[in-house]
Amino acid sequence: MSDATDDPLALASRAGLPSEFLYLRDAFPRERWSAGGLHPTARRWLHMHGGFRAHQAEMAAMVEAWRADTLDVPTLHRALIPALQQFLQHLDGHHRIESGHYFPALQQLEPRIAAGIDLLDRDHDAIHAHIEAMVETGRALHQSVTGAAPDARDRVERLADVLALAGPQLARHLDDEEEIVIPLIALRGDPLG
Repeated sequence: MSDATDDPLALASRAGLPSEFLYLRDAFPRERWSAGGLHPTARRWLHMHGGFRAHQAEMAAMVEAWRADTLDVPTLHRALIPALQQFLQHLDGHHRIESGHYFPALQQLEPRIAAGIDLLDRDHDAIHAHIEAMVETGRALHQSVTGAAPDARDRVERLADVLALAGPQLARHLDDEEEIVIPLIALRGDPLG
């Protein structure tokens, strides 16, 4: 589920982007991103990423409520499984658009950042492994609860572990992607239109 740990740029290993990928952010720092006039595509990108962060926090809060015994397994199941499905559908669709359309166009727009875009695209592969694990453990929880199996609590723990493992890596990717993509679009425009 994690990428190569001997690679310092692997999503599971890195603490941020190397300096050679940050020249765009240095030219258009985060402090300027909230100012009026940010390109609409960059605003939408940030909004989408904010939605992923909020969704992750919501799912983590559900799991914590279950751990604190304020939610039972059936109630958690009714809330968490639809939230997880929506999260995974949006994340997968977002990555397909980025990898299939935006990333190649951004590389053409700014060839100097091609290695950074390639890194972000590799992140998608690492995140996809987490997506698959979330699908599998979510399905196992659903089958356990709907089949009244005695291992439902264990299935919740497994899904909670998968969510906890994926969370920091997805957060790292979102932050790093923003450091490249938002300044590039803000400075050069939307390559797709």
